[in-house]
Amino acid sequence: MAKRIREKTEKINANKETRPYASVRYERLSPTKAKIVIDTVRGKSYDDAVAILSNMPQDAAAILLKVVKSAGANAEHNKGLNVHDLYLAEVILGQGPVRKNRVNYHGRGRAARITTRTSHIKVVLDVKE
Repeated sequence: MAKRIREKTEKINANKETRPYASVRYERLSPTKAKIVIDTVRGKSYDDAVAILSNMPQDAAAILLKVVKSAGANAEHNKGLNVHDLYLAEVILGQGPVRKNRVNYHGRGRAARITTRTSHIKVVLDVKE
C-alpha cells in the first residue's frame, strides 16, 4: 500500500513541473458559486473556455477568466507552447479561510454571524493529443 502511494506521488511530482498552470488564492468568492462556473469549462479547450467565460454573467466567470488567461500566458511565455493547442486539464477549487467579521442582529437580543467565504482556484493546462 505504501509503495503504491509513493509511486503515485512520484509520478504526480514528475508530471507537475511540465504542465503550465496559474492559480489565485484567497479570492473573495463562495466555493459553491464558483463550482457552478468551473464545472462548465472543465475539460474544454483553451479557446472554448475563454469564449464561454467571457459570455457568462456570473462574477465567478470573470475571476476564472483571468486565471485561465494567466495560465495561457504562462504556457506561451515560459513553456513556448501555442495556446490554441491547449485544453483545461485540471481546474482545482479549494475552500479558503472563512472571515467572520460582521454580525447580523435579530430580535430578542440574538445575533447571527455573517461569514464571508474565500476560494483557492488553480487551472492546469495540457496539450491536446
